[in-house]
Amino acid sequence: MNTIDPRQALDALAAEYARRAEAIRRDLGRSHSPSFAEQAVQRQNDDVLRALLAEAEDGLRQVERARERLAAGRYGECVGCGEPVGAARLAALPAAELCMNCASRPAH
Repeated sequence: MNTIDPRQALDALAAEYARRAEAIRRDLGRSHSPSFAEQAVQRQNDDVLRALLAEAEDGLRQVERARERLAAGRYGECVGCGEPVGAARLAALPAAELCMNCASRPAH
């Protein structure tokens, strides 16, 4: 059976989120066209980029929380109910905080 090292998985995930965030920041830092019509489109694109940046930064926070759980010996334990998150879920989502049961519950 092939087991995944959570530290390596979290490091790889953090690196991917950091690369994504940096690329988005570079795109947001570019200058806009002097054309008003072109600027309008570029500013709409900037709104999308800001949303993508927020997602990447949220991903980095999720990885940091997962690293904290790992250091505390609680990695793989659902923060909702305390049951195991599940190896397959952690393999797919190394920073997963919730088991499938808790993740599928409607948010209040």
